[in-house]
Amino acid sequence: MQSLTNRNQQVERKPMTFAERLYLPSIFKGMAITFSHLFKKTPTIRYPEQKRSFSAVFRGLHILNRDEEGRERCTACGLCAVACPAEAITMEAAERQPGEEHLYREEKYAAKYEVNMLRCIFCGLCEEACPKDAVYLSQTFAPSNYARQGFIYGKEELLIPNPVTQPEEYAKAKGAVGKDIK
Repeated sequence: MQSLTNRNQQVERKPMTFAERLYLPSIFKGMAITFSHLFKKTPTIRYPEQKRSFSAVFRGLHILNRDEEGRERCTACGLCAVACPAEAITMEAAERQPGEEHLYREEKYAAKYEVNMLRCIFCGLCEEACPKDAVYLSQTFAPSNYARQGFIYGKEELLIPNPVTQPEEYAKAKGAVGKDIK
């Protein structure tokens, strides 16, 4: 039967030579490849003792930012939730009461703010959509957990420590990414 494309070719079946029947050249070739890997640098990182370095644009856990006076920046505008393609962010707004000026920056604040890390794709669109620089993605991994409920982070877990009362924890939470955030 004739093919129209001539791409198929008949395979030649030559009888094997004596050296090929011994399989020694193939065995030595495989052993040479194996021994060459003994002298190469191992790519394994011993995690608890060694930490992996990340690029400057790595996106990790979400952080809710505070201003210099320790007030929450989030005004519950909902732009981060709208911008999220995975619909991982849910929030509820509330009005600031008299006497709570030291807690919230604006008249509205997020009474409930949750991020479902099982849905989050770490795209950073929530960070870009926020007009108040209240949300940013840190350089921290999402820790492992055994239950689905452990991956839904509420406002308490996401809110950065107060810079007035906890300056050391605040600087540690900001990390390298947060240095350029005001």
